[in-house]
Amino acid sequence: MLRIKGLAAGAAVLLVSSFVVVACISSPAQVATAPATGTSLKLSLDPGKSEVHWTLGSTLHTVHGTFALKRGEVAVSTVTGEAKGEFVADATSGKTDNESRDRKMHKEILESAKYNDVIFRPTKIEGKVAAQGASNVQAHGIFVLHGAEHEITIPVQAELTGTQWKGSAKFSVPYVQWGLKSPNTFLLKADPAVEIELQLNGTLQAAPGQ
Repeated sequence: MLRIKGLAAGAAVLLVSSFVVVACISSPAQVATAPATGTSLKLSLDPGKSEVHWTLGSTLHTVHGTFALKRGEVAVSTVTGEAKGEFVADATSGKTDNESRDRKMHKEILESAKYNDVIFRPTKIEGKVAAQGASNVQAHGIFVLHGAEHEITIPVQAELTGTQWKGSAKFSVPYVQWGLKSPNTFLLKADPAVEIELQLNGTLQAAPGQ
């Protein structure tokens, strides 16, 4: 069971970084309120107002956990949708409801003492964003977890209000396929994918294109 949660956490961390996705989607939309000279948007995450939750099912019970976000800043082109920058999640912050399980997770699965940052580098946002109100887009990018890179596309729901953005996303990460250890034992069978849910908030501003 300890191992199950550990793996889930690892995958979760990957997804954790995907919060960048939410930020990026706000970019094109903000053009309506940004200065006319701006050709890109600088997106900043507010870690204190953002949350990352993960869930892993098994034959015994469902495991729930969280990870904390450390920082994030990305520049997105309002013309092409291309994005540059990174958002970082704290691998060492992973928690469930059991201290001994968490210790095992960090030591044997995540090796968070060595790989303490999980990074998401967005590359492009696909879809139409409303200048104000809600929008649905697809965010493309690269996750860096435990020394390995993985491409991913995540469906994101965003809402823009002036110079503020908030977004949410729900998606699955195939952690076993991505190289994390399987927690399965003779008696225990865990789902091969972990479910991630993000609730993110931040600020944005216009910036000169690069």
